[in-house]
Amino acid sequence: MSKNELFEEFAKLTPDEQDEVWEALCALEEQRALGTPTPSEQEMALLDRETEEYEKKPQVGAPWTDVEARILAKR
Repeated sequence: MSKNELFEEFAKLTPDEQDEVWEALCALEEQRALGTPTPSEQEMALLDRETEEYEKKPQVGAPWTDVEARILAKR
């Protein structure tokens, strides 16, 4: 299937289906950019330690939605 055919078919999808395709493309791009599809063992260990630390003291951290809102508010 050519690129033009893909674009034509994409236009026929519902908005929800287009969102699904977009999310899949973003995930593929993220994998390509990182060079690996999953975190390394070291990264997983770090994430596990950080998660444990946050669970012990949740008041020290903030949910991503709060952090994102603060970042966007500064724009």
